[in-house]
Amino acid sequence: MRPYIICIITFFGFFNLFGQNPLVSEDSLAQATWVNEQYQRMSLEERIGQLFMVSVTSDQKTSNANKIKELIKTHQIGGVIFSKGGPVRQARLSNEFQAVSKIPLLVGMDAEWGLAMRLDSTYAFPWNMTLGAIQDDNIVEKVGYRIGQHAKRLGVHINFAPDIDINTNPKNPIIGNRSFGETREVVTNKGIAFMKGMEKAGVLSSGKHFPGHGDTAVDSHKDLPLIPFSRERLDSLELYPFKKLIDQGLSSVMVAHLEVPALEIKEGLPSSLSEQIISGILKEELGFEGLVFTDALNMKGASKFGTDGDVELAAFMAGNDILLMPENVSEAKNKLIKAYNDGKISEERLSLSVKKILMSKYKVGLHDYHPIKIKNLYEDLNSLEDDLIYEEAIENAITVVKNKFDLIGIKNLQNKKIAYVKFGDAPNDTFFNELNKYAEVTQINGNNITEIKNQLSNYNLVIIGHHKSNDSPWKSYKFSDRELSWLQEISNLRTSNLILCVFAKPYALSAISTFQNIDAVVVSYQNSKIAQAKTAELLFGAIPAIGKLPVTANADFKVGSGVQIKPLKRLGYSIPERVGLSTKGLKEVDRLVQQGLDSLMFPGAQVLVARKGKVVYNKSFGKPTYDANTKITNDNIYDLASLTKILATLPMVMKMEEEGKIALNDTFEELIPDYSNTEIKNVTVLKALSHYGRLPAWIPFYVRTLDKERKPSKEFYRSEPTPGFSVKVADHLYLMDAYNDSIYNRIGRQDLKSNRYRYSDVPYYVMKKYIEDTYGKKLNVLADDFLYKRIGANYTTYNPLEKFPKNKIVPSEEDDYYRYQTVQGYVHDMGAAMQGGIGGHAGLFSNANDIAKIMQMYLQNGYYGGTRFFESRTVKKFNTCYFCDKNVRRGVGFDKPQLEHSGPTCGCVSRKSFGHSGFTGTYTWADPEEEIVYVFLSNRTYPTASNTLLVKSGLRTRIQQAIYDSIVN
Repeated sequence: MRPYIICIITFFGFFNLFGQNPLVSEDSLAQATWVNEQYQRMSLEERIGQLFMVSVTSDQKTSNANKIKELIKTHQIGGVIFSKGGPVRQARLSNEFQAVSKIPLLVGMDAEWGLAMRLDSTYAFPWNMTLGAIQDDNIVEKVGYRIGQHAKRLGVHINFAPDIDINTNPKNPIIGNRSFGETREVVTNKGIAFMKGMEKAGVLSSGKHFPGHGDTAVDSHKDLPLIPFSRERLDSLELYPFKKLIDQGLSSVMVAHLEVPALEIKEGLPSSLSEQIISGILKEELGFEGLVFTDALNMKGASKFGTDGDVELAAFMAGNDILLMPENVSEAKNKLIKAYNDGKISEERLSLSVKKILMSKYKVGLHDYHPIKIKNLYEDLNSLEDDLIYEEAIENAITVVKNKFDLIGIKNLQNKKIAYVKFGDAPNDTFFNELNKYAEVTQINGNNITEIKNQLSNYNLVIIGHHKSNDSPWKSYKFSDRELSWLQEISNLRTSNLILCVFAKPYALSAISTFQNIDAVVVSYQNSKIAQAKTAELLFGAIPAIGKLPVTANADFKVGSGVQIKPLKRLGYSIPERVGLSTKGLKEVDRLVQQGLDSLMFPGAQVLVARKGKVVYNKSFGKPTYDANTKITNDNIYDLASLTKILATLPMVMKMEEEGKIALNDTFEELIPDYSNTEIKNVTVLKALSHYGRLPAWIPFYVRTLDKERKPSKEFYRSEPTPGFSVKVADHLYLMDAYNDSIYNRIGRQDLKSNRYRYSDVPYYVMKKYIEDTYGKKLNVLADDFLYKRIGANYTTYNPLEKFPKNKIVPSEEDDYYRYQTVQGYVHDMGAAMQGGIGGHAGLFSNANDIAKIMQMYLQNGYYGGTRFFESRTVKKFNTCYFCDKNVRRGVGFDKPQLEHSGPTCGCVSRKSFGHSGFTGTYTWADPEEEIVYVFLSNRTYPTASNTLLVKSGLRTRIQQAIYDSIVN
């Protein structure tokens, strides 16, 4: 009975170690029984074999894999540690190895930031130093949990993480980014959170590298590092995280190859071979009862202290349970067997280690082993959930260490001319592209600093991005000497503000001698695509800055530095699940748009969906024309047609209403005195913009300017601009200047229609004239200055050929009734064309992203990007249906949901929602209750406006329905 009693006692101590995060639900007696039964069945050779965990790479040759199989069969080794390779190959090898093992193998990996630390085709999570900047430890726990889930899915039972070394030496060549930071509190708190996450996923944790590898400049893979500090210092710093994690249920500890004179009196003896350090300090003083691993025994820090199994024997005698990556299993095993037979290793000592190993195997489910399922393995290891967690972690980590003049988040875009300069040797495309979602940013390139400075003299804000490799934490992070020189030269250009963004570990800043003329500094820690995107969002105030430095980066920026910055409520960019939508559900949008393309409803389209302030779907489909060779991209711009009403004219009317320059009860006569003797004189702004003003739907002004052959009459047009004929309608078509008066005269001669709802363009001609007369400027200039420049809508404009190349503008129609040419870059609407492309009802061009900004501003009650465009009461006033009792669904300018069965929406939106549609095949809608913005742009009028398939199909509102159907619960 004695061995059984010993096992029960040992087990209970070990079980308590896992008490907070039990990995299985069976009672302790069942676990102890299984462990005892396995142990009793084993021979001495098999028991000693359990002590070895050998190295495997899944990218090795078949012959090497066969050698491992032979080791398993011959020596009954206890486990394998996988290194380089790929997940599917590793899974297959793992299954093969388990199939030939008498007792299932304990599979380990070094996967500190996920399986990608070792394997291709797997997910790389943030490095520990990045996590160290996060103030919410729950996020770190999420990362640990997800890494644990990946490990478990791949059949990995122990992840040699977290690294809880305190990196107090910036020159540390092997730890660095693998550490959570330089303070014991940060390292401990993050280590506990990470550990709990992994244990929750059912994977054993391992604290390393005991007794602390953070303050050394030597790589133990190459030599034996010296830790020269006093016992008092070690107790207060290096050992502190280990004490705390042990108290919280740490599964295992990995012992480093370090020379620590304060803990081991024998000079030059590695800690991994020190009985005083392992048995004396780790086990007795700290009370650790879990598994003890050596660090890799093939590292020079240990291997040079013996050959032919001597190192492995010494490691076991010192108190290690598992001998990791031995150089020669056969020789080492023979040495251990001889030591046992000679009485140097007692049965009690051997059983203690072997039973702890077996108990660990039980806890990870190896008593009920099942092979790894290969199907969907890649998909399970690269999921949307991983992106969500990574994104959340990066958002919380990015640290602003300096923000002079409150430069971040960038406000007052109308006054900014922004340049970007790339430093470093790693990709920067994502950062640059994301910057341009917020403002027009120009990348400056040059072979010498003089050339660069000359170009920068035209800009008042310069952003420098220092981009270094994101492949591993050991890659170079430093500025080159040339870059340091250039940085100083650029910072001395006092004609501009300067923001420095470092996509590398914080130590990169240590080489910069002064930050006096660098106005803002951002540490993004890594150069991943998500880190680049989120840094751009932070610069423009889409997300807050809440990270703090986990290490001292520079004399100016000590550990714990971090300027907290609140967001400016600009649109961010994410994935659907971040805002409660389903990526799978939104695939229905893809299908519907493709259906529209296949049915020839339109040649191409852009579709955008935003929710809760984040754009989560922004795709382009098809081509500019059916026979085009190019595809639609997100920076193509469309003729918005009647969306102009709510994106150009209405904002100016709302502004004027706030300024007291117009009132909803003002009449047309008050706006335009020339209408005092007309039938329309008493039409009010409220009724007109609610489409309850009894005005005609539209007036075909152009018809009266055609000759008998229905071509533009020479009486009214010229092929080139001449005095009196300067209104450009299209290429080589100029209307007489005086005809604008004829347009307004004709409006004044209109008879009022029956007293019912009638959608009409006519009020917007009147609004345009009143706006322009009041301010003494053209509507396009006013809208640009008041709204587009300030909100960062850089793709939004009238007469786009003045700003964009023609190939960026989607053609609207092959006109065979008025202009007799391809309408591309000119407004499709004839009346707006006759006003030089600047209509109150049509003429605006834009892309989906810019429209979303304006709609989001409305959704946020007039506030966006740090600017209040309107008071919330104004937005509410114009978004009110005043004539619903008359069966008129419209707000003031805004379209509103249908009152009965059919109408402009899917019927799934709230009554507070609002939007508009356009003749060319455009549509946008915003819903305050669900916080959804939806934009659909197409050129359904190409090649002919008689193509009404889009309208008849209800495709735009069916897409809207699909969006609402994708809301999760």
